[in-house]
Amino acid sequence: MNVGLQTALYLATVAAILAVVHVPLGNWIHRALTDPRDWRGERWIYRLVGVDPRVEQSWRTYAVAVVAFAAASIGLLFALIMAQELLPASFGRSQHWHTALNTAVSFTTNTNWQSYAGELGAGYPVAMAGLTVQNFVSAATGLAVAAALCRGIARSRGATIGNFWVDLVRGSIRILLPLSVIGAIILIAGGVIQNFALHDQVVNTLAGAQQTIPGGPVASQEVIKELGTNGGGFYNVNSAHPFENPTTWTNWVQIFLILVIAFSLPRTFGRMVDSRKQGYAIVAVMGVIATIRI
Repeated sequence: MNVGLQTALYLATVAAILAVVHVPLGNWIHRALTDPRDWRGERWIYRLVGVDPRVEQSWRTYAVAVVAFAAASIGLLFALIMAQELLPASFGRSQHWHTALNTAVSFTTNTNWQSYAGELGAGYPVAMAGLTVQNFVSAATGLAVAAALCRGIARSRGATIGNFWVDLVRGSIRILLPLSVIGAIILIAGGVIQNFALHDQVVNTLAGAQQTIPGGPVASQEVIKELGTNGGGFYNVNSAHPFENPTTWTNWVQIFLILVIAFSLPRTFGRMVDSRKQGYAIVAVMGVIATIRI
């Protein structure tokens, strides 16, 4: 089988699975963002941060909440990155303040531009408690804004568009977290590493040289990186690294993960505006554009 035909079949299977999954996942996203009931764990979070989930916000208040959350996230992530200097060298790598600020801003805004070597510029505490957390909440913020837009269209004369804090929590807990757990297990089964091995594994190569083999909690960061369309891999070369993406099979999974929520949101939009035909129209246009670009 020639390479062109293999590539076509490879991408066709991605498209076929997306077509199957986008309806149930789109329905679940709609249910998660419109459910009148809060889960017990969600209610604990609302009490902790002092939010009344029953109070909806105007677009101005919603926008202020988005910006305020982003500003707080940048400050906290910047402080965490700078605090790496206080940790043992094996657990953290220092960054210049301007690199740390760039990293904090880019991961908070979902752009995820890394101007440092991934496995060297971020220790495990920053990678897990900082970067991975921002991969979740920045993607959840995008889902929240998408939900607010849908409500604004559906409620053309309404005064409110939902509650940002409710959308943020539900997007993280009900949508991104369960999908990430499933995806991480699949990636680990496919050979993506997930451990706490420090950067001190020195091995002898076949050529007689020595090489340091870096380990780390890769799969847990990789899955939300793709699922939230985040970027910013655990390693410097991102998904080109064999520990982050070891086989053609895991590459297929990662392509699927990066597309699945985006292709499911038109279904969510159709449900939220009570016109499923509009949702089908949008996903059809997305499919055509994707095919043309390929």
